[in-house]
Amino acid sequence: VKEGRVKFEISLLVENGNSVPLSVLVDSPMTKDNHVTRIGIFNEKNPQPNIAVFHFTPRSGRAQVSTRIRLGDSQFITAIAETNKGALFSAKAELVVTLPACAEN
Repeated sequence: VKEGRVKFEISLLVENGNSVPLSVLVDSPMTKDNHVTRIGIFNEKNPQPNIAVFHFTPRSGRAQVSTRIRLGDSQFITAIAETNKGALFSAKAELVVTLPACAEN
């Protein structure tokens, strides 16, 4: 997995871990011969490390996703993009969560 070509759009300081907006964009021409087939988003501290996997074709137009996630604590989020040629690219972001999701009182 090589770093690069993947970009996060996310606030690095999160006030509420219950609903964290997140976008991932991959630099790809999205042609028949060169396109992103999947983007996976993962975390390191939530009970389930797999947040989501999104699938693409050249007809998708661009390799970009936006969603909301829950975070139980401050942690790293990783996005990995796979191309139709089998190449893997990644990006990592460290998020600080001030009010974690599922916090006990």
